[in-house]
Amino acid sequence: MPYSSRPATLDDAPGITELLNRVDEIEIGRPETDLHTVEADLRHPEIDLRRDSWLVFDGERLVAYGLLWDESGGDRIDVDHYVLPDHREAAASVLAAMEDRAREKARENGAARAVVHLHLNVAPTLDTLLLRERGWRVVRRYHVMRRDLDPARDRAPEPPAGVRIRECAAEADRARVHALYQAAFARHFDFQPRAYGSWLHDVDAEGLDWSLVWIVTDDVLGDVGFLLARDDREAMGWIRSIGVLPGARGRGLGGLLLRHAFAAFAARGRDVVGLGVDTANTTGAPRLYDRHGMSVHYTVDTWEAVLD
Repeated sequence: MPYSSRPATLDDAPGITELLNRVDEIEIGRPETDLHTVEADLRHPEIDLRRDSWLVFDGERLVAYGLLWDESGGDRIDVDHYVLPDHREAAASVLAAMEDRAREKARENGAARAVVHLHLNVAPTLDTLLLRERGWRVVRRYHVMRRDLDPARDRAPEPPAGVRIRECAAEADRARVHALYQAAFARHFDFQPRAYGSWLHDVDAEGLDWSLVWIVTDDVLGDVGFLLARDDREAMGWIRSIGVLPGARGRGLGGLLLRHAFAAFAARGRDVVGLGVDTANTTGAPRLYDRHGMSVHYTVDTWEAVLD
């Protein structure tokens, strides 16, 4: 029976989650995709599911999924692509459709080309020869790291004199985290500036427990860093982002926030915490996480295609 394809709808979220967890099992040995994460992706305000999503079926079985979104308003376009092994033709059809749509989207933005990024496990179910044949190349590598937690060991650290950590209970604090995020990551690879409303969707603010988001403040410098964590992943507690302003780095504030998060997750009964890090990060983040007992869970490559 030949493949059939169509765009995704919100009702497809359970089937997509099942597909992604099957890919997880093959690539990293265990399912780690949650339904609410897929639903948040499908509800992204910058995605028109009719034009920016693809499902491919082998009979009744979903075997490939693609999603495209644009956060730059220019030439930078992001895509996700998941496929089961031995379905190269299905993978190729989704890839070609996403490339065509990326070109179209970039032109709509007034750009002469599309620079498309795709994140894949280093040993993906997608045949990477297919990517190379189409001119894609690896431009960055990330580690997903994890650490076991122990409530007896992981207790909340005492901040040094003149330093305080506060929860983001008020709307003003949430806006402050957004500003700190934009400033702390401005020079990072592939950073895309985001307005406050767009950023709130990016972090799935409606489903976020804001008691797991903290700001670190210095009596002299003011608010200088933040950590945004979430506790809605079945596999582990998750630190989505941690940042310290350039002028306050090298003072141990990142490590302070990290230990604070470890203690909070341990107190909630979590036994594992994870995060992702750019291996070429110039702020010393990989070394920071290594010093605090985190180890590599799996590795992800950023693939790039420049499409005229």
